[in-house]
Amino acid sequence: MIKYLIVVAFFLGLSLDAKDRPNILLILSDDHSVPHVGAYGDINCIRFGITPNLDAMAAEGMLFNRAYTAAPQCAPSRISIFAGRSPVGLGTSRFAQPARSDTVLFTDVLKKHGYWVGLDGRHQHLDGRSRDLDHVTNTLVELGMQDDAFESRFDHFVRGAKTKGEAIHEVDNMIEIALDKVGEGQPFFLYFGFNQPHRKWGDDHEKIDPETLVLPPDWPDLPEVRLDYAKYLAEVRDLDTGMGIVDAVLEKRRLKENTLVIFMGDNGEALLRGKGTLATRGTHVPLIVRWPGMVKPGSVSNSLISGVDLAATILEVVGLDKAPGMTGVSFLNELQGKPFKAREFVFAERGWHFGPIMQTDGFDLSRSITTRKYLYIYNAIPERRFSPVDMGSNPAWLAMQELHKAGKLSEFHERLYFQTPRPIFELYNLETDPFQLKNLAGKKAMEAIEERIRYEMDKWMIRESDFLPLPSHVQALENRQ
Repeated sequence: MIKYLIVVAFFLGLSLDAKDRPNILLILSDDHSVPHVGAYGDINCIRFGITPNLDAMAAEGMLFNRAYTAAPQCAPSRISIFAGRSPVGLGTSRFAQPARSDTVLFTDVLKKHGYWVGLDGRHQHLDGRSRDLDHVTNTLVELGMQDDAFESRFDHFVRGAKTKGEAIHEVDNMIEIALDKVGEGQPFFLYFGFNQPHRKWGDDHEKIDPETLVLPPDWPDLPEVRLDYAKYLAEVRDLDTGMGIVDAVLEKRRLKENTLVIFMGDNGEALLRGKGTLATRGTHVPLIVRWPGMVKPGSVSNSLISGVDLAATILEVVGLDKAPGMTGVSFLNELQGKPFKAREFVFAERGWHFGPIMQTDGFDLSRSITTRKYLYIYNAIPERRFSPVDMGSNPAWLAMQELHKAGKLSEFHERLYFQTPRPIFELYNLETDPFQLKNLAGKKAMEAIEERIRYEMDKWMIRESDFLPLPSHVQALENRQ
């Protein structure tokens, strides 16, 4: 009956009563890039049976091949999901800076219209870091951006529940406790965050043989790199175990049929050329949506989707308009198999992160545009030395540094990881060069394409009140030199 009411309401353009609206469960993994779900055809995940539960979810819903986050870092990407606009426009591009207290989140709109709203699991970063300097925390509290003033916007607020290691088997209790608070007959929205596959990783990579893993072509084939990769996949396997546990709770409570489940990676994996970079491994993430009776099982989308689009989509699902300031584009029509005008461009930004200030794992300023065919990156401070985020003391990165110092790293990998300065502009053909190995920026044959994409980046930066110099101004200066 509920499914029938939803279909009729959408057809007639009507708004549903709260009791007739679907429940919504948003699940984010932590540092998880495409292709690391078996449903994406990843040979390592398939060979070692890493993600059976996520694969089953994809078979029951829609798999998105071209979903991207608004930043390759967790705090700004998560804020952009809830606020429905870019971290640049929100003023949250400095790591863990929360949005202003007057910023409307989609959860605020849901709650106003009768939804129970809750946050649980891995810290969602909507109110900043879980632990910060005392004077910083006090200032956030004074501004209403943390503590009681912020938590009162939710019916259930848990900051930083762990799902690592054995705690993965407590996920069902976390979900049960949250759902027990939902009013009878009241629809709910619940965010649940997994810690996996964020570093630090354990040593349990049982049944994942590092020697037989297939490595991407931009990684050096070193024992340390292979072992690191095996440990990462073991964390993805733990994440998938947690997904199975969540699904079992929905089945037990007979909620699965009327619950829209959205699974997404918050940003790219903490591996080489991943998290903290605007290469595709930093922003291209898994997105799977299951909505029984409304989303065709086993369907696939190739449309460009941004993390900022989730807010608009969730609100349209329940018949509500976007809040003022939200710039995301609803992809509800895509979910329902209706005509859908897809994005031409997906934008992303990279700002400050924790790490050595003179390396890119600490401080970097860059912007990117992804189109159906191209990736364009603008490195505003190209003199920064590259260092992968969360890998500064990792054996794989240390081994690469030793080879670099000894002059034993290949010329190819020297260029990818140790070129200084980096190019100010990078342009890649994703159809012929999916791992971004050949920079086409500045090539005569690409001049018109590069100019068009650069102009779109200029316009986006103006709309978002970006503080960086416009790429066209920088390009003009380069041309004069």
